[in-house]
Amino acid sequence: MTVADVDPATTGTGPLAGLKVLEISHFVAAPFCARLLGDLGADVIKVEPRGGDPVRTWGKAKDGRSVWWSVHGRNKRSLTLDLKTGEGRDIALRLAEKSDVLIENFRPGQLARLGLSDELLRERNPRLIIAHISGFGQDGPDRDRSGFGAIGEAIGGLRYLTNHPANLTGLPPVRVGISIGDSIAGLYAAFGILAALWQRDRAGGSGLGQPVDVALTEAILSMMEGVIAEYGALGEIRAPAGSRIPTTAPSNAYPSADGNWVIIAANSQPLFARLTSLMGRPDLPADERFCDNPARVANVDALDALIEGWTRTKTAAELDAALASANIPACRIYSAADIATDRQFRARRMVREVADPLLGPVLHPGIVPHMPESEGEVRWTGPETGAHSADVLGSVLDMSAAEIAELREKQVI
Repeated sequence: MTVADVDPATTGTGPLAGLKVLEISHFVAAPFCARLLGDLGADVIKVEPRGGDPVRTWGKAKDGRSVWWSVHGRNKRSLTLDLKTGEGRDIALRLAEKSDVLIENFRPGQLARLGLSDELLRERNPRLIIAHISGFGQDGPDRDRSGFGAIGEAIGGLRYLTNHPANLTGLPPVRVGISIGDSIAGLYAAFGILAALWQRDRAGGSGLGQPVDVALTEAILSMMEGVIAEYGALGEIRAPAGSRIPTTAPSNAYPSADGNWVIIAANSQPLFARLTSLMGRPDLPADERFCDNPARVANVDALDALIEGWTRTKTAAELDAALASANIPACRIYSAADIATDRQFRARRMVREVADPLLGPVLHPGIVPHMPESEGEVRWTGPETGAHSADVLGSVLDMSAAEIAELREKQVI
């Protein structure tokens, strides 16, 4: 059986089985949001231009195919559609009529310019929840500025903090390593969609859909702990702290004898006592420099030098075993190879091998959140562009084979 042979509308499992989602988007944020819903059982129809989502060409490739796409496009039906044509616009409206949710991440107003305004969509389907993800939000003076995840990370304050202390390097603030701004915005959008569904469908609810407006900049800012509160109350700007946590110690990454790094978070009094005993320095908790957390934070350079002197005498595996036996929160920093073989990830199916008909066996991350009584599943991997066009138009819109063939001829699909 191939991807195109699957009947996706009837194979969903999980708590969102039966939820119908229309994704009109590209790149990362909105597709990630839709993937999360699809992982939990929603029937996601992804509308793509005939050339496909640009992410299909991102990342490492196998046989010319993006391996990331296997994950990024999973559990979605791919429908190619030229929204600049009257027929394409009509098909999108008809699909919206039959959907619970529409997710998009174009610049504000772009869907309206294509003839798919919120007003028209909600006129055709008053129950439709429309989730907008954009750089700066749907209103305000900067609504029309372009913005990707990196811009959200910069304006939201994350890039300012993801760096070593200013006196240690003159290099620019480092990127997290993934499109974290897009992913966090996608998470907030999924949360907003579920809130809107509850408001629509709960007893006494309105029965009507409502828009969800998520800005990349705001999604990041929302994650920034006390950064704004500290500035507002104290006039203080939180500074980059490298791998340390500036308010507690010890909590840092320490080098091992074999060139790896181990995170040690022994920042309570009992944990610090257990760590220093393991180090052969049971005297340290009585040292006035380290007697409590404020003292340890004030003398963190000296404390970290002592801990590093100990960690450099042992391999990462030896440190991991010793710290675990002492019940101290610690772990070596994982690479992809470490993640793939981790027994906890494997036991909970957070790392699982999936058969991709386009790539062969591929490791996928599992489903989050884990809901053991109504479990989501990787039903299929990221499909080829337009793999489900005929299926969607036939099964959802009751189009005949001749009508579908005519749309192909016109290059509408």
